[in-house]
Amino acid sequence: MTADELLAESDRLLSTVVPGTRGRWPRACAWLTRLALEQALDEYWFRVLPEAVNCGVRPQLLILPQYASPSTTALATEAWFGLARATHHHAYDLAPTAAELRRWHDLVRTVVAQLTAAGQKVDVAAE
Repeated sequence: MTADELLAESDRLLSTVVPGTRGRWPRACAWLTRLALEQALDEYWFRVLPEAVNCGVRPQLLILPQYASPSTTALATEAWFGLARATHHHAYDLAPTAAELRRWHDLVRTVVAQLTAAGQKVDVAAE
């Protein structure tokens, strides 16, 4: 699935009642949103610096300021660390709220658009 498709499914969980997801939808939504961000980062690095695709997300976020704008880096970092906390479930943790999920979803949608645009500029410059 593409990052946009993952975000669409995440948005569906946020905006409609999906049968069979009672009590599970917040974490499922967080996972879909996190996967969308990670997919967008992988696609960006594949175009800009292919060696970075083999790194984990934390190292990718550490080198992102050298290749992307400060605002893109800040949004990606905020979204990923929030989603990482939400997806590493412990029995005593509460699920993320709909407001938190919507915020992360919006951040990731912005990051995906910015990374896509930045990657296309690199492709044009290479030609």
